[in-house]
Amino acid sequence: MTIRTGAEYLAGLRDGREVWLAGRRVGDVLAEPVLAAAAHTVARLYDLQHDPEMRDVLTFQDGDERHPLSLAAPRDTQALQRRGAAFRATAEATFGLLGRSPDFVNTAVTAFASAAPFFDKADPHFGRNATAYHAACLAGDPFLSHATINPPLSRARSSHEQDDPDVHLRIVRETSEGVTVRGAKLIGTLVPVADEIVVFPLPGYRPGDEAYTLAFAIPVATPGLRIVCREPLVADPSRLLSTPLAPYEEIDATCVFDDVLVPWNRVFFHGDVDAANRLYDATTARHHTGQHSIIRGAVKAELLTGIAVALAEMSGTDTFLHIKEMLGEVLGSLELARAGIMAAEADAKISEWGTLTPAIAPVLALRYHFPRMTSRMIEVIQLLGGGSLLSTPAEEDLRSELWPGIERYFRGANGVPAEKRVRLLKLAWDATGSAFGQRQMQYERYHSGDPVRLAAAQYTGYDTAPLLQTVQRAMDPMRTQANTPETDFGDVYSPSETAS
Repeated sequence: MTIRTGAEYLAGLRDGREVWLAGRRVGDVLAEPVLAAAAHTVARLYDLQHDPEMRDVLTFQDGDERHPLSLAAPRDTQALQRRGAAFRATAEATFGLLGRSPDFVNTAVTAFASAAPFFDKADPHFGRNATAYHAACLAGDPFLSHATINPPLSRARSSHEQDDPDVHLRIVRETSEGVTVRGAKLIGTLVPVADEIVVFPLPGYRPGDEAYTLAFAIPVATPGLRIVCREPLVADPSRLLSTPLAPYEEIDATCVFDDVLVPWNRVFFHGDVDAANRLYDATTARHHTGQHSIIRGAVKAELLTGIAVALAEMSGTDTFLHIKEMLGEVLGSLELARAGIMAAEADAKISEWGTLTPAIAPVLALRYHFPRMTSRMIEVIQLLGGGSLLSTPAEEDLRSELWPGIERYFRGANGVPAEKRVRLLKLAWDATGSAFGQRQMQYERYHSGDPVRLAAAQYTGYDTAPLLQTVQRAMDPMRTQANTPETDFGDVYSPSETAS
């Protein structure tokens, strides 16, 4: 059985990696409360693969071994939907709050391996490397994280035009052993507790950036790789009543490469600006990780919507019409998210690489609108919670001698016990108003990249011909009624007519 246990995953984290937190180097990530909390959450996901009730949901059998379904390339509708069910099961275990759970980058690596011919165009070795790396992941079940974003020093300049040429990650040397890279990549979510980091380019490179366009994978403990964590958002992850979502604090980090040697068998691509800009879409990695993202997002929306409903019912305000309207609004958004998942799977097409690929239009639509939907859900929760969100007692108060005397002031409607109401209010605040909740909102805004580029990609890649044909028919009803052949859209709008 190839799939690892949580204990095996945790044991692998003591490998001498260079992780920095709050100005000091961490000797053992499992000795740091915030890092340990994240690691133990990931460990529970590994153990879930061994749960008799979840094993067939999350994994697939290949001979005598089992592998994560996130590493299986779907070839038909059943396989695509089965993988979607696995994504959902993992998301449900973390309430959709772990955007970079192990199955996310697994999906991208699987897409890269399926699209090996794309990498072959640069060098046949690269396609073989992508396939071999996927096979190694099947054999070892590592936790992969990734980093793809360049530090935003001057957004108006391309990578090679930056004042400091070594800020954006680039190749500084090629030898018979491999490539030596220098610079930094963002945003390394959960990299401090991952086994390996996968780096690949996203669109936006320009001619002259060839040295900056590379894709590879290396262990987090590789010499010269320094992981600098952002400031933790949860002061004490053990205070689970006050911060019930603390186990899902995805620590983000900057990945600094100080002349790191990447062996040639770990390199998937480099040196081609045009191919680098097309890589994420052409390999269909964007489509497959997109399926993961919208399923995970819908599960998170279920948590937020559930909190809103629970607040209204616990306070007895759910009988008011304006409250019902707000609840109906967030429930409607939840159903739209679920419908988008169904559309992405129902309209899936076989790619040139032979994989059944989710339709990208519903994926892009949801990823663009989902932050707005969740922002409104958060607002509704805050409106329904009102001042009560700001007046809940501390976790210690519930266990102090004062509590019996003040308990009556925190009870809910219809006999709801005070502690239950306090716990709900703490959850609502942690999901929407705490530093953790605010990070979640900011993370959703940029989870799939720049929202402006997302919307532009929706238009650029959308087949608008049927829409224009509809407009054409509407502008010429007599032709439509006569069933005469339709002309091109340009025949209806001639240059002279447009000018007038």
